[in-house]
Amino acid sequence: MLSKNIKRLVEYGISSGLTPECERLYTTNLLLELFCEDSYEDTSIEGESLELEDILKELLDEACERGIIEDSIVYRDLFDTKVMNCLVPRPAQIQETFAKKYEVSPKEATDYYYKLSQDSDYIRRYRVKKDRKWTVDSPYGVIDITINLSKPEKDPKAIAAAKNAKTSSYPKCQLCMENEGYAGRVNHPARENHRIIPITVNDSAWGFQYSPYVYYNEHCIVFNGQHTPMKIEKATFMKLFDFVKLFPHYFLGSNADLPIVGGSILSHDHFQGGNYTFAMAKAPMEETFTIKDFEDVEVGIVHWPLSVLRLRGKDEQRLIELGAHILDKWRSYTDEEAFIFAETDGEPHNTITPIARKVEDTFELDLALRNNITTEEHPLGLYHPHAQWHNIKKENIGLIEVMGLAVLPARLKEEMEILAEYIVEGKDITSNEKIEKHAEWTKTFLPKYESITSENVMDMIQKEVGIVFTHVLEDAGVYKCTEEGREAFKRFISVL
Repeated sequence: MLSKNIKRLVEYGISSGLTPECERLYTTNLLLELFCEDSYEDTSIEGESLELEDILKELLDEACERGIIEDSIVYRDLFDTKVMNCLVPRPAQIQETFAKKYEVSPKEATDYYYKLSQDSDYIRRYRVKKDRKWTVDSPYGVIDITINLSKPEKDPKAIAAAKNAKTSSYPKCQLCMENEGYAGRVNHPARENHRIIPITVNDSAWGFQYSPYVYYNEHCIVFNGQHTPMKIEKATFMKLFDFVKLFPHYFLGSNADLPIVGGSILSHDHFQGGNYTFAMAKAPMEETFTIKDFEDVEVGIVHWPLSVLRLRGKDEQRLIELGAHILDKWRSYTDEEAFIFAETDGEPHNTITPIARKVEDTFELDLALRNNITTEEHPLGLYHPHAQWHNIKKENIGLIEVMGLAVLPARLKEEMEILAEYIVEGKDITSNEKIEKHAEWTKTFLPKYESITSENVMDMIQKEVGIVFTHVLEDAGVYKCTEEGREAFKRFISVL
């Protein structure tokens, strides 16, 4: 059975383009070594499935039976990455192919690299397919919602092993260059089948890769070759446009650089981008302005729940200069009437979430104004999801959410299914500890619906989740979409 599954995997590698035909025997022998097997029987696989998920399951079951690995999701993931590395070309080969395809067009190069990242199982297609996705209409456009189910949960044994694991500072984090080819450990994912494309950004060495969890089409990560903290500054805008000029079919943006409003990894300078148009990018400008000394740049307030200024122009250098000017002004800006404070007790609060793109022959730079101040009423952040929405979304509003894609926790899938059952059957929601947190929220929207059936209840819940996310984005806006909020927004624009 092992021989048959090895042959199936090698055939998959050849048919997907990962492995050349001339390396069939070499790859077979690498796999035999992994399974501590000296012999091989060439059997027929005619009519056999070449679905990667099925093949890997068979091989991982074999590894468990042979005592090579423990039967746990963490150890299986560490081992199947090792297995897939036998099929994947060396970094130099991939970089060379990418460069040749880039000469044809940037899109041809990224198409090749994105497919390779999936074929190699670095992006686990079969897990990403499990993610729950839908869209909801809002006053600001069509909002994307996803429940992330592609990150596997660790079992108790693996969690215990991770706690007892020897502390290691190599790689320093999951975004470091040193991850390429790293075998991983119980507290750090394996990256043996991972390949990085080196690029030059702002005259320095950076890496280009895809996110293994792809929240949207061609979700990429662009990261500094050095382990250096994130910082939003003029150089940030230079880096964003350097990348957009390299790959004009991609947008690129950055999380903010302060806690609460920043991303999950502030210790390593990085951006996220991809080949996707978010609702925020489609949102029109409500009103345009002219900034002194930057009359050649179109500036406007975007019709969006967060407070976003859009800069447009043919010369990206002018957008970089104006972006730096706006950032400097915002860092030190206080408007007590609007409850915006640049700092309190020496702690800075103002920062920006920037996004760059090219639309035909025009460059755009969106600047979402952020503030991370906390209050007694809102200890997790005033411009953060408020407590009444925490049953749906409690986590930070990072770059992806800012642009209009809700990344919701995996727990919601089961909770929504149970909630649907309770609503249809008229059960007491407070009687179930898994969904009691949704009881008050459910009371607010049920009266809106005349007829609720098992056929339409999930659509209803999904719509209401989308409405909650829209409110969450409104909470994150430092200037609200009201007459008073727009007046305060214009007060800031007047000091530019």
